Order: sequence, then structure tokens, then C-alpha cells
Amino acid sequence: MCADVQRQDNAVLKTKNNPWFETDIAWMTVLVAVLSHGTAIYALPRFVLFQVKWQTWIFTVLLYYLSTVGSNAGAHRLFSHRAYKATLPLKIFLLAMGSLAVQPCAWRWARDHRVHHKHSDTMADPYSAARGFFFSHWGWMCLRRHPEVFAKWKTIDLSDLENDPYVMFQKRHQYKLIAVFAVALPLIISVYGWNETWLNSFLVPVTLRIVWCWNCTAMINSWSHHFGTKPYDKTIYPVQSLLVAHLALGEGWHNYHHAFPWDYKASELGLQYNPMATFIKTCARLGLAYDLREASDDVIKARIERTGDGTHSL
Repeated sequence: MCADVQRQDNAVLKTKNNPWFETDIAWMTVLVAVLSHGTAIYALPRFVLFQVKWQTWIFTVLLYYLSTVGSNAGAHRLFSHRAYKATLPLKIFLLAMGSLAVQPCAWRWARDHRVHHKHSDTMADPYSAARGFFFSHWGWMCLRRHPEVFAKWKTIDLSDLENDPYVMFQKRHQYKLIAVFAVALPLIISVYGWNETWLNSFLVPVTLRIVWCWNCTAMINSWSHHFGTKPYDKTIYPVQSLLVAHLALGEGWHNYHHAFPWDYKASELGLQYNPMATFIKTCARLGLAYDLREASDDVIKARIERTGDGTHSL
């Protein structure tokens, strides 16, 4: 936190007369991004051409689904938006899968995302689409935060997460948990489960899977704020994207989500592909999730008629 404050002070001094500035490059993040993407490109033929054992191929796909559950059903819909409530077993599972996805801890994820919704696509938005496609996809992670982001962080209420001992445990030990769930366990399971090589285990279910999940999640901030329709609110950047919905397992219906951010479905069920909503609904039927929040048909219809762009089937 002290380092964040110092960076904020430095950035303010350097840029107070230039609000649309480009911050200092975060070279460590750039290095990680270049090395991980380069390794993933090298690993891709092993996955596509089945140069790994068939068990490794299936295991990698399974980890992709579990990683996405951790990011979208967990960090996003549960911890950021409180769109539903989870029992302790489900909460622990979702936190673990968030670490599997090599995402920021739920506390940090929610902090950025709550600011994103409150100040969407402004300079206070950590991944503002107004600053361009690449910035909202990867650039925001490779640059120091804008001073407006630091300022708005202080206005966000995170007391619900700070009073949750399991969320704070993940925050304190996030890198250890990532090492265990995202690296060690996939390696051990692949090597000792079906005699995959250490190299293939590192390249495919670890590196390739992580980079794929990173980019599918990043497309929610980039592609889903640029290319698509706006049937619920034509005045905002977020759009409806079938492509991102398939890649991120239901998170591409972004115009709806920004219109009704507290809805656990993040879309209208029955109209769009949404495995995450199905997962949450299934957990509710099993008694693992409860108090699911959703927009009523009347509320949705009124919003479509008031601010939609006319593309809704209604």
C-alpha cells in the first residue's frame, strides 16, 4: 500500500497538467507477458496436434473451465458484485479456482472492478475502453495506474471483503496459492497421473492454459467494450458479444451486465449462451448458493425501451 501511495504521488507530480497522459511502463509485467505469451505460442502445436497425451489434452480443457469458474462465478459475480451468496465450501472452492486462474486475489479483483463499474470508461477506470482497445486488453496491466484510479480506490467500500477471513487469507497468501494451484498441482497430476513429461506438463496445462484464460478474460474488457450491439443501453461502451460469451463462458453479454451489474446471470437466460449462470443456478439447487439476485422481466423491458439501441428482439 505504501508503494502504491508513492507511485500515486509521483504520477500526480508528473502529470497534473496532462490528464490524458501515459504512465510509466511496468517493465516486470511486460517481461512476464512477453515470456508467458512466447512460451504459450511454442506450446500451442503440442495442444492442437495432440503432441501431448490425450489425458493432458482433456485435463487442460478441464482446467480452463475451472479457471473461468474461479474468475467469473467467483471473483466477478460473487466477490465483486455480491450477485448471490455462497456457502463456505463453495466460497473456498471459488477462491481456490481464482488462484488456479492466476488472477489477482478476490480483494484486489473486486477493488478494480467496483471502480470500473462506478467510473466506467473514464480515466478513473483501471481498464478504460476510452483509452483504446489494446489498453483495455493488456495495456492497463503494463502501465502504472492513472492518479484518478488511485483516488477512486479510496472511495470504494471493501468492508464486506475485508471482514471475510477467507478472502483476506487469499490476499495475504495469493502468490503461494497461485504456485500451488496453478503450477504445482497441474504439474504433479499430469506427471504422476498418466506419465506425461515434465516439459509437456509445464507447457500445456500450466503455461498455455494460463495465457489462454488471461486473454479470454481480458477480451471482456476490450472486445466487449468495442464490437457489438447495445440493446439495453446505447449510451455506454459495453456491448453484447457472442464471441466473448463463448470464450469466457457467458461473460460476453456486457451491455446487459453494465445495465444490471447485480444480476447473477449477467444476461437474459434463455436468450444467450451462459454456462456461468448455469453453474451458479446448479449450485443453488444443490444448496451451495443462495439469495440469487436478478432483474425482473418488467425492469429489463423498461430499460430496453428507455435506453436500448433497438436491436433487442423485444
